[in-house]
Amino acid sequence: MPKAMVLTVGLFLASPLLAAADGLKLYGPGGPAPAMKEVAAKYETESGMTVEVIAGPTDKWMDEAQQNADALFSGSQNMMDDFIESYGNVLSETVDPLYLRPSTLLVRKGNPKCFDGVLSLMQEDVAIMVVDGAGQVGMWEDVVGRTRDIDNMRKFRDNIAFAAPNSGVAKQRWMENDELDAWLIWNHWQIDNPDIAEEVVIEPEFRIYRDVAVAKTSKGAENPELGAFLDYLKSDSASQIFADHGWQKAF
Repeated sequence: MPKAMVLTVGLFLASPLLAAADGLKLYGPGGPAPAMKEVAAKYETESGMTVEVIAGPTDKWMDEAQQNADALFSGSQNMMDDFIESYGNVLSETVDPLYLRPSTLLVRKGNPKCFDGVLSLMQEDVAIMVVDGAGQVGMWEDVVGRTRDIDNMRKFRDNIAFAAPNSGVAKQRWMENDELDAWLIWNHWQIDNPDIAEEVVIEPEFRIYRDVAVAKTSKGAENPELGAFLDYLKSDSASQIFADHGWQKAF
């Protein structure tokens, strides 16, 4: 084979089209992961394109993602901003919010302390767990602040027995420490883990909502298959899967 032809074939083999055959890799936090993985599996069945979703605490995958990620998904806008600042390869102009979920309360099976909302957490002898990191930075303060009563802020803070750095740590602590009475978290943590807690819906006026968003990396922007999957994430089929996990486009 002439050298020129060998060079041409080599360039073709290194092209983005062939690289796309290796599939897509998306990285993000554990909260949106069950819905994201289910959508990815359905898309793979329908399209034949492999979509691997790698999820969990950021420090578990950040180094790998900097090399391999086609896209990152987040659990809030402040988390996505952290990704953009920290990774350097996340394209801010491609950030696309997808679905929202509400804050809620998880309580022990049978709701032994008869909690009925945020205000019921202000009583004495209540041990609350919150997450004050990842996609929930400031979440508990936003919820309690909606009561518009500084005494409630004081009472709630006094009742915080554990502030987890992320939801994965919080889930583990909840399962290990049955002295925790209530866990302020997102609704999908109960939907995806129905055996570990019951949900007490927060009063409508005190709920807050944060989103899952997705953004391309510089690597992913060169992958011709990525755009098709990101469009699929907003399809009716994907919307139904996210809804089954507690996420909606509008409430």
